[in-house]
Amino acid sequence: MTADLGGRQPAEPAGRVSTAPTRVPVFDLRHEARATLVVWQRELIRFGKDRTRMASSLVQPLLFLLVLGVGLGSLVGSGAGPAGGSVRFTAFLFPGVLAMSVGFTAAFSGISMVWDREFGFLREMLVAPVSTTAILTGKCVGGATVSTVQSVVLLALAGLVGVPYSPVMLLELVGLLFLCSFLIVALGLVLAARVKQVQSAFPLVQMIITPMIFLSGALFPLSGLPGWLTVLTHVNPMTYAVEPMRSVVFDHLRVDAATRARFDPGIVWGGWQVPLGVQLALVVVGSVVLLAVAVARFARTE
Repeated sequence: MTADLGGRQPAEPAGRVSTAPTRVPVFDLRHEARATLVVWQRELIRFGKDRTRMASSLVQPLLFLLVLGVGLGSLVGSGAGPAGGSVRFTAFLFPGVLAMSVGFTAAFSGISMVWDREFGFLREMLVAPVSTTAILTGKCVGGATVSTVQSVVLLALAGLVGVPYSPVMLLELVGLLFLCSFLIVALGLVLAARVKQVQSAFPLVQMIITPMIFLSGALFPLSGLPGWLTVLTHVNPMTYAVEPMRSVVFDHLRVDAATRARFDPGIVWGGWQVPLGVQLALVVVGSVVLLAVAVARFARTE
């Protein structure tokens, strides 16, 4: 007997437990992209509500640019350019200070995952029906966007330090700053995967990001360095993000070849001048690798 006369389904036999059908979610690119967009929007909202963070993140770069740059400029001097022109030390320092400004902001954006873990928000995100890759990609893009937006204030000061207001140069710098920020946010996520307490996050960021900035050539030219320091600058991934910025700036300065070789010698591997395209490719590859490592670590620890 399969059905009663009323057309109703037969009752379950005694002792049998009814089960509801389940549906295994399949990968949906639009769904993943939407999740990435939501995480990106969250980063922007947090940034917009934290006015203190906006102001404090600009103090240190401004000190380096306007105080340290002017002070060291009197000691280092300037390079002679064509037709009596010259390049000021602050103009040389300008791209390095830009990288410094996005470096610390991006690092703290990545390490902020420690706060999300302590307050339980990270677990809520990870149990959502989206991949960890989408969540961390949104975190990287959001952190890079916030860092780049903050650097726009420094870009507005370009003319005060001897850098011309070229629309092409400014657009190129914005793109390079975003790429540099993405790299540092991904590194911050790798660190955040292992840090369990907020108290440990700040010293860890300072211990790792500060040497990376100083060894990137942000504050000194890469020419004439001792062998051991040259090796450290070449293995530092941030070097390949700072040098393209400096190259873009010097492309718009009126300086001769000797002056450029002094202040912007580029990156040389055993006599081979590394092209800018290769440098940018290394930054992209490094960003992807760090993001993949962060995804793998969060998948294991959470």
